[in-house]
Amino acid sequence: MLFNVKAKNKNRTANHEGAEAWKMTPELELYSAVVTSTLSDKYYEKGGARVERIRELIGRVDPEFVAKLAVYTRENMYLRSMPLVLTVELARLYQGYGLNLISKMVTRVIQRADEITELLAYYQLVNERKGSKKLNRLSKQVQKGLADAFNKFDAYQFAKYNRTSSEVKLRDALFLTHPKAIDAAQQAIFDQIAKNELAVPYTWETKLSALGQVVFKDEIQKKAAFRQKWEELIDSGKLGYMALLRNLRNIIEAGVSTKHFEMVCATLANSAQVAKAKQLPFRFLAAYRELLTIKDQYTNAALAALEDAVKASVVNMRGFGMDTKVVIACDVSGSMQKSISPKSKILNYDIGLMLGMLLQSKCRNVQAGMFGDTWKIVNMPTQNILSNVQEFYRREGSVGYATNGHLVITDLYQRREVVDKVMMFTDAQMWDTRGEGHIATEWRRYHKDIAPNAKLYLFDLAGLGTTPIDFKQNEGVYLIAGWSDKIFDVLAALDQGQQAVEVINNIEL
Repeated sequence: MLFNVKAKNKNRTANHEGAEAWKMTPELELYSAVVTSTLSDKYYEKGGARVERIRELIGRVDPEFVAKLAVYTRENMYLRSMPLVLTVELARLYQGYGLNLISKMVTRVIQRADEITELLAYYQLVNERKGSKKLNRLSKQVQKGLADAFNKFDAYQFAKYNRTSSEVKLRDALFLTHPKAIDAAQQAIFDQIAKNELAVPYTWETKLSALGQVVFKDEIQKKAAFRQKWEELIDSGKLGYMALLRNLRNIIEAGVSTKHFEMVCATLANSAQVAKAKQLPFRFLAAYRELLTIKDQYTNAALAALEDAVKASVVNMRGFGMDTKVVIACDVSGSMQKSISPKSKILNYDIGLMLGMLLQSKCRNVQAGMFGDTWKIVNMPTQNILSNVQEFYRREGSVGYATNGHLVITDLYQRREVVDKVMMFTDAQMWDTRGEGHIATEWRRYHKDIAPNAKLYLFDLAGLGTTPIDFKQNEGVYLIAGWSDKIFDVLAALDQGQQAVEVINNIEL
């Protein structure tokens, strides 16, 4: 009996706040760490420490799971850096292991031409290569995968991402990997890369950069030139979706014609364009916030287009009808108010609110709120998403900055409220500042006495390696991690009896 007690408690630990928590399995910890990382400093954890933890976890899980996780992170979560890290670290750890596994992973995660050189740059860094042969003895698995990746791109895509000032260049990658051209036309492109003769591509960056070198006689002439250039770029159809999001303010302030601005709004709201762009939800929020400070006749139309775009981005997302009672709780504690990267204005707090409002928009029977020192229900119409996020953001501080997530469950218990699903968007570092209870205890009591069929979903937005509740000892508790709306695909899988790790293991390489 004594042995059984020890075994039961062996996964207990403390989170970063010192509160009782539970360790994750290595697979679950690796998954949550990877899909919530931009390689930037976190509130509790530095970027370098994150990579070291990921490297250690890779050595503890099956290589095939790592390969599938890299593909999942790139294709489903739309992240770029972390799939490259997983790829290089796996190849580094398992030299000679499963040539097809590593090479297939490399080819799958490379989805932009510049990711070929980014992968090599990271490979060079972690292998501490110096001198004139920084990339010698390149892993055969990586070499084969990169060679196959070269066949994915055309001349424009290579030219667009041909960074001649970067340390590792496309030309270097070509000579290292020796890709085999599929036809004479592609061989001609490879020859241009080898000779540094790729044509300068037509992109908004190159056009505006060239215009920026022109000396104008006055500001009136300069503004007219930039207005004309933006209109030319809009007409060209080569202004990508993300470029539109990033430059909405610039386009408005340039004073483009009504016709051109209508074209911009139509593109932003176009469901096919939204699906093709694969933007993370917080990109729309960043663009929306940038517009709120602009006093211009175009602003309201742009805000409406962004709302339409967000709705289009989740048009295929599974929702819940009137027969499913849902509670959405967003963590707005101090640790959530940390930017996701050094240059970003987006916080983990924002991502939680954004994902929460996306989910609310697809639910018919729903209550949403925020928790800190207290838990507060905030009633919002479900039609708008971005404006709801801003309304929550406006109330920042109204519930304090602690992480008393257990109060969400306590409130349900005290009201004897039977719900089907409780969704908590959090960094999972919960602790009770009042000394009144713990979320694990509160959930066990609620699940037993009030709602035995209820399910609790923790959406981990930070990936710090612990969970405030033991999934094995508590029925109906699940963990999902990530910043993309694609996490709701995992939610659907969980409802069908799978776990998040199983969803990744189901990927075919």
